[in-house]
Amino acid sequence: MKQYTTEQIRNVAIVGHGGSGKTMLVEHMLYTAGATDRLGSVDAGTSQSDFDSQEVNRHHSVNLSILPLEWHNHKVNLIDVPGFPDFVGELEAACRVVDSVIIVCEAKADLDVGFDLAWEAAERNNLAKCIFINKLERDNADYEGLIETLDRRYGARVVLCELPMGTQANFKGTIDLLKMKVYKGKDRGEEIEEIPAEFADEAAYRREKMMDAAAEGDDALMEKYLGGEPLTDEEIEHGLMLGIKEGRVVPVLLGSAASGLGIALLLDRIVGELPSPVYHPVTWNDKKIPEDPKGPLAAFVFKTTSDPYVGKINYVRVFSGTLKRDMEAWNTNRETKERIHHLYIPHGKGQEETQEVPAGDFAMVAKLNDTHTNDTLSTVDQKVELEPTAFPGPVYRVAIEAVAQSDEDKLGTAIQKVLEEEPTLRARREAEIHQDILEGMGDIHIESVVSKLKTKYGVNVKVVEAKIPYRETISGTAKAQGRLKRQTGGKGQFGDCWLELQPLQRGEGFTFENKVVGGSIPKNFIPAIEKGVRETLIEGYVAGYPVVDVRAIVYDGSYHDVDSSEQAFKTAAKLAFHNAAEKANPVLLEPVVNITIDVPDDAVGDVMGDLNTRRAQTQGMEPVTAGITRIQAQVPMAHVARYAIDLRSMTKGRGRFATDFSHYAEVPAHEAQPLIAAHQARRKSEED
Repeated sequence: MKQYTTEQIRNVAIVGHGGSGKTMLVEHMLYTAGATDRLGSVDAGTSQSDFDSQEVNRHHSVNLSILPLEWHNHKVNLIDVPGFPDFVGELEAACRVVDSVIIVCEAKADLDVGFDLAWEAAERNNLAKCIFINKLERDNADYEGLIETLDRRYGARVVLCELPMGTQANFKGTIDLLKMKVYKGKDRGEEIEEIPAEFADEAAYRREKMMDAAAEGDDALMEKYLGGEPLTDEEIEHGLMLGIKEGRVVPVLLGSAASGLGIALLLDRIVGELPSPVYHPVTWNDKKIPEDPKGPLAAFVFKTTSDPYVGKINYVRVFSGTLKRDMEAWNTNRETKERIHHLYIPHGKGQEETQEVPAGDFAMVAKLNDTHTNDTLSTVDQKVELEPTAFPGPVYRVAIEAVAQSDEDKLGTAIQKVLEEEPTLRARREAEIHQDILEGMGDIHIESVVSKLKTKYGVNVKVVEAKIPYRETISGTAKAQGRLKRQTGGKGQFGDCWLELQPLQRGEGFTFENKVVGGSIPKNFIPAIEKGVRETLIEGYVAGYPVVDVRAIVYDGSYHDVDSSEQAFKTAAKLAFHNAAEKANPVLLEPVVNITIDVPDDAVGDVMGDLNTRRAQTQGMEPVTAGITRIQAQVPMAHVARYAIDLRSMTKGRGRFATDFSHYAEVPAHEAQPLIAAHQARRKSEED
C-alpha cells in the first residue's frame, strides 16, 4: 500500500448493535475496493475481521480489528468494532482514535442498545457520525418506521442522502440524492439508471431537504441558495462535509451488507464527506495539536494485545509527527525510553512492515519494554501526553479456580497478560474470602476471558460464584475468662486471662489494650494474648468471617511458673474471646454499595419494583436526558451479584449501572441465619 498524506486518510469506526451486519459490511467494503480477492463470511468464520478463534466459534466480533483499503486515491482505515455491550471497552478504544463513525442499524422501527452506545460514544468524543441502514432486503424490514424513529429522536440533524428503491423482496437498488441516479450495482459491478417515475417526487423532496442542510453551515452557499439558485453537486458535498464535521448533519445511507448493494456509494461518501484527521486535532495543555507529519511526535497507544510467540503488541494512532522504524521514542506517562525496532501497518490478523507512519495513520509496534494502553509516545525534547481513554468500570463479579496445580502455577502470569488486553477487566485475590475474583462487563465478557486463558495461555479455570465479603462484629460489651490447663505427664500447659470486648464505630477496625496490673500476667505473655485475639478475628465467630470494629482489653488472669507458655496464653486468649463474644450480641455485617442506574423512562417502574425486592434504599431519581431516568440507591452487595444480567433483561439491554462501595451494615436476622447455619454445618463436618 502506497504512502498517503494526512488529508487523504479517513479513519472510520464501523459501530452498532451486535448482529446488525457490521462485519459483513466491512467484508463487502474490502471486496468492493479490491483489498481482498474473496468475500469472506461471518457464519463460515472466514471474514477478514473476525479471525480470533473465539470470534470464529461465536460468529460475532470480540475484538476491534483494523482493516485498511484504498478508494479513489484515499486510504480508508476501517475499524470493525464489537457490538455486544459486554465489549464496550473496544468501542471506547476505537472512538478515541477515529475521526468518524458509521453506525450500522437494521431496517426496523426500534433502535437497539448498541446503536445508543455507539451514538453516545461518538458524541463524547466529538466524532462525525453517519447512519447506514442495513438489511433492507429482509422480509420484516421496516424502513419507514426507522426513519420516523430517527426523525423523532434527532430531528433535522438526520439527513437522508439516499432512498431505497423498494424494500424487503422488492429492494432493487439505492437512489443517490446527490447524483439523482439509481445504483443497482453489487460488489465490484455498477449499474446506473434513471430514477423511476414513482420515486421521482420523493427523491426531489428529499434532495431539497439535503440541500437545506448543506447550505446551512456555509454563508456563501446559504446566500446562493436563498437567492433561488440550486447548489451544484460539488457544493452540496462540500456543505454536507462541513455539517458532518461540526455535528450538525448526520447523513443516512443505506444498502445491503449481504448482497453488496450500496457499498460503492458508501465508500464514495466516506472519502467525499467524512472528515480527514486534519479536521480532528487533539488537545494537550489546552492547546490544539495539528495532525502534521512534521510536528512533534504524539502517538497514542489505544490497544494492547499479547501474543504467546511474538510477545506484547501495541496498537498506535499517530496524532502528530511521524513514527519511524529504529527511532527512539519517549513514553511520557512512564518517563522511559523505547526503541521502535519494527513498525507495521495492521491488516486484520496480518500486518505489513513499513519504515514510517505519518500523522493520521495507525501502526502496530511489537516488543516495547514498558508501554501499555493509554500511554503516549513522544520525544524527549518535545514531550506530549494525550488524554487517556475513559474506560467504564466493571459491573459483573465472579470467582475463578484453577482446574489443576499446573494451571495454578501459570494463572498469575496469564491473568496479568489478559489485564493488559482488557481495560474493562479487574482481577484480584480477596484474602478474606480466599478467592480469585474477576470483574468484567457481563457474563459474555467473563466467558471470553476464561476462553482466552485456555486457548491463548494454556490455563484452564472454572468459574464459581463469588463469595460476599461479609464481616462480623459485636453490638454489646461483655467480659469472659479463657483458661487452659492441661497435664499430660511432664511439663503441662497453663494460661489464664480475662478479656473485655467493646464495640467500636463502623470502620474503626480493631484495638488491643493491656490493663493488667499487679503482675497477674507477666508482660512477656501479653503479645501472645494479642496474637491469639488477632487470629480469632480472622477466623470469625458467628459465621467464619473476619471480626471488625472491636476493642479487646486484657485486664486480669493468672499464670504458672513452669507450665505457662506463649502458646498456652494464645490459646487461652482465643477461648476468652469466644466466651466473651457469645455474650456481646455478635452480629453479621454485609457490604452495601452505592448504585447508579440509568434506565429508559418506560422501565422505571419495573426497575424500582425490582430494587425493592433487593432491600435497596432509594436515594433519589432525576432525568438525565430525554427518555432516560437516573436512579440512585444503596443496596446490599449480595443482592446485585447478577444485576448486570437482570437489568439487561428488564430493560431490553438499555439499562446501565455502576456501583461503588459505601459501608457495612447489619444483615437482617432472616438472611443471617442461613449463613450462620451453613458455617456451623461446615465446622461440624470438619470435626467429624
